Amino acid sequence: MASTVVFLLVRRLLAVLGLGHRADEKDVEIAVLRHQLAVLRRQVARPRYTPSDRMLLATLAQLLPRPHWSAFLVTPATLLRWHRELVRRRWTYPQQRRGRRLEDATVQLMLRLARENPRWGYLRIVGECRKLNVQVSATSVRTVLRHHGLGPAPRRTAGPNWSQFLRAQAQGVLACDFLTVDTVTMARLYVLFFISLDRRHVWLAGVTAHPTTAWVTQQAATSPTSSARADRTSS
Repeated sequence: MASTVVFLLVRRLLAVLGLGHRADEKDVEIAVLRHQLAVLRRQVARPRYTPSDRMLLATLAQLLPRPHWSAFLVTPATLLRWHRELVRRRWTYPQQRRGRRLEDATVQLMLRLARENPRWGYLRIVGECRKLNVQVSATSVRTVLRHHGLGPAPRRTAGPNWSQFLRAQAQGVLACDFLTVDTVTMARLYVLFFISLDRRHVWLAGVTAHPTTAWVTQQAATSPTSSARADRTSS
């Protein structure tokens, strides 16, 4: 605060001597507001903010460079936490309703089919239930069997599991997924990235606000992963 007052006094002195411009009204107003802010900081240890105040300050904090965040009464960590809360409230999806509760007779039928036919899988049990005019899903069958301590049907043929298969084929397998980034205006951007399973190299394919099948196909065709796989195939 003292440096601001000294700066304004110097500018005033130069203006009187005709060596500089007259102090702008905005500079004086900013100096007054800064001094009043310093007075409030001495009087109020922890100010209280309404939800609208938090929303406004969190939005302005994203527009203001971090070196100037000292103008806020709260710490930078608090401003970032407020912004995360805004993002969480903006993208809070309604909870999905639970499915209907299965009747006891249906549960007993599934358990009987599973115990009397240990080679039958979930889909086979679903098909047999439909023959008896009982409509169930594979997810319901799996949930019921697991709840009663019955695992999936044993393998008919011996072979590698998924972990062994992925380790053997890791050199030629690429994984892809989306991550999301929320902007200051609460707009959500989708980032498409690829990763090679053998070396764990990551490629950022593109960023868009509206991912479509055509856009993903185009990014996959033009990304470095396509040329890398072509080189491996030719070698």
